[in-house]
Amino acid sequence: MVQHVDPEVIALVALGEPAADDDARSHLASCPQCAQDVASLAATVSTARSVTPVDALVMPPPQVWEGIRGALSLSPGLDPDVSANRPAALPDADDELAARRSRRARRAGALSGRGGPWLGVAAATGLAVGGVGGALVAGAGSQDGPEGVVVAQGQLEPLPGWDAGGAAVVEKTPDGTRELVVTLEGGEDLEGYREVWLIDREVSRLVSLGILEGGEGRFVVPASLDLSEFPVVDVSDEPYDGDPSHSGDSIIRGLLDT
Repeated sequence: MVQHVDPEVIALVALGEPAADDDARSHLASCPQCAQDVASLAATVSTARSVTPVDALVMPPPQVWEGIRGALSLSPGLDPDVSANRPAALPDADDELAARRSRRARRAGALSGRGGPWLGVAAATGLAVGGVGGALVAGAGSQDGPEGVVVAQGQLEPLPGWDAGGAAVVEKTPDGTRELVVTLEGGEDLEGYREVWLIDREVSRLVSLGILEGGEGRFVVPASLDLSEFPVVDVSDEPYDGDPSHSGDSIIRGLLDT
């Protein structure tokens, strides 16, 4: 089965951006289907960019309004204020692309490449504030929850470029199952979906617990996983690219007080 170029890459190429890597460029050069997809989207982009601005449209003459007023039996002087009802100009495709670049750039402090040492300086920052946050929530969240006994907890702080916050609590249910409860406030400026991770202190190993939908999620912690070895809770923004590894774009992160 032929593995075609990711639709997002095709869209960016149609907007005039270069393909991200040599494999994508090679495939686009040799695959008629992907080349046709790029050409079709490029034609749409060209059409959208050539649309006449709203302010340049020719306004109808007064007799048109007179005809409408007469047909609808409207009172004299009820000509519509067309300028007040004009729709706001839609953002240009280039503006949208620039906005995406800006979001990625201001989060660059938390990144150093997918699959590589992607936490870098932000890892130390996140662990530091997570440790403080754990102390902050210790008094407020030390009581047992309705699902079980609280065995660990911590505050989750935003990474550079994100306006968000949250908390993590590990509960042990009567049958011995450990569940991580993650809450998130803010962080709506997503490019994909939210994924919850447990990471070791050296930020070299990580385990995905699942997708966070909405502002709160409950995730089962594997029985064989030692929380003292994986005490870092991380929520990331993951693109729909089929890559199961961490994107390197963390929204919030903190340290469990294990």
